[in-house]
Amino acid sequence: MQLDPPPAIDITAERRVILALNRVTKTFPGVTALSEVSLELYPGQVTALVGENGAGKSTVVKILTGIYQPDGGQIEIDGNAVRFPTAQDANAAGVTAIHQETVLFDELSVAENIFLGHAPRGRFGLIDAVAMVAQAQDILLTIGANIDPHTKLKDLGIANKHLVAIARALSIDARVVIMDEPTAALSQKEIDELYVLVEELKSQGKAILFISHKFDEIFRIADNYTVFRDGTLAGHGAIADVTEAELVKMMVGRDVSQIFPDRVANIGQEVLVVHGYDHPTEFADISFTLHHGEILGFYGLVGAGRSEFMQALFGITRPSAGDVKIDGVSAVIRSPADAVGQGIVYVPEDRGKQGTITALPIFANVTLPSLGRTSRNGFLKLAEEFRLAREYTERLDLRAASLDTDVGNLSGGNQQKVVIAKWLATQPKVIILDEPTKGIDIGSKAAVHEFMTELAAQGLAVIMVSSEIPEVLGMSDRVIVMREGRIAAELSGGDLTPETLVRNAAGI
Repeated sequence: MQLDPPPAIDITAERRVILALNRVTKTFPGVTALSEVSLELYPGQVTALVGENGAGKSTVVKILTGIYQPDGGQIEIDGNAVRFPTAQDANAAGVTAIHQETVLFDELSVAENIFLGHAPRGRFGLIDAVAMVAQAQDILLTIGANIDPHTKLKDLGIANKHLVAIARALSIDARVVIMDEPTAALSQKEIDELYVLVEELKSQGKAILFISHKFDEIFRIADNYTVFRDGTLAGHGAIADVTEAELVKMMVGRDVSQIFPDRVANIGQEVLVVHGYDHPTEFADISFTLHHGEILGFYGLVGAGRSEFMQALFGITRPSAGDVKIDGVSAVIRSPADAVGQGIVYVPEDRGKQGTITALPIFANVTLPSLGRTSRNGFLKLAEEFRLAREYTERLDLRAASLDTDVGNLSGGNQQKVVIAKWLATQPKVIILDEPTKGIDIGSKAAVHEFMTELAAQGLAVIMVSSEIPEVLGMSDRVIVMREGRIAAELSGGDLTPETLVRNAAGI
């Protein structure tokens, strides 16, 4: 891609705001996603929105693009209050988003994707295909994209799909362009080309909201920063006036004492040894040990490969290389059944799709992996199913009218307890908890944390994947930090701080 250097734009002559969030609040059942946050976007400038996972960044994007409606506060454009009841209303106001996962249609052509929903019309209101292709070509040339508008999207690579997404943003004459982790799947060459495009958009006077976990990107292209922490505004200002260390402190400036249960780790012998686990696209050279009675945290930013590795360890996907030993004996894991048979169980992040069958009652979900213990001669014994389900749901303090209640009717926290109870009933040696408290209320979080402590005290080995820094610090005996599919650091003791976690995860 070759673009002429963009002309200098005088961003100091007029410090006007194109778009602003003014004390916006958004709540969901049991969770406050945003609490009176404010944000300002300026013409010809990039504002980086920074925060750890769960800070509220995605909620802001959905509010700005008409997917969510704020419960309080207001959106302002050019100083006037506006509402975006739908995504079409946001587009009409000149707000568009380019997501990490391109929201486009593989079977349509490039031109059709660019103008989907607002194609030029000819006589009788029919789409003018010739004009659409010509206009698409003009926009693609503007951003230096050498792409045939007739090409089907499925025949393009990831980088060119991002260019089509940018062309779509320009086709609606957007004044505000939101880039949500736009470089996550790009090569370094493609990232450099994206930077050139960002400068081109700035030169056109567009306001850009740039969301990224990568500090090198933020300091390279951002003019301003806004930091969210736990759904609140933690800081904002000019990027030239802040350091990486100061941004990290704004992101993670919390005291985790008194939040998590007190525990004295009683770490025993090695139970799990993983050596040289590789996957062609998701992770490489993952090696570590895990001990009886230990809680081993795995931390990383979006795309670090943590969940993908855990799924391979549980046999959902196949690694291309690597060895596993359990209690000193080599284990072959080709499927989840193999993993369960070897004493490894996995509580997934997406409990609704991967962890439970929501149309089945609690007792049937809990006993599903343990049918050999609750059946005789091929016939299920209902009394045994209820006994086993009651034993483990009571240990987790699961709240439900009865064990006959369908899991789909439970709260998020109680659904999580069902998934944990299901796997504990198999009497495992190692339990993998992937984001164990994601999306559940504070009370349920406390119950899960307390039970994790009890499991470790009983000698169970726990792997906890978490994006919440306080949870990682408050629950882990040792932490492995992953970055871009590899282990970036192993931290414990005095080395385990919010700053070291973020620095290693972001490659600072």
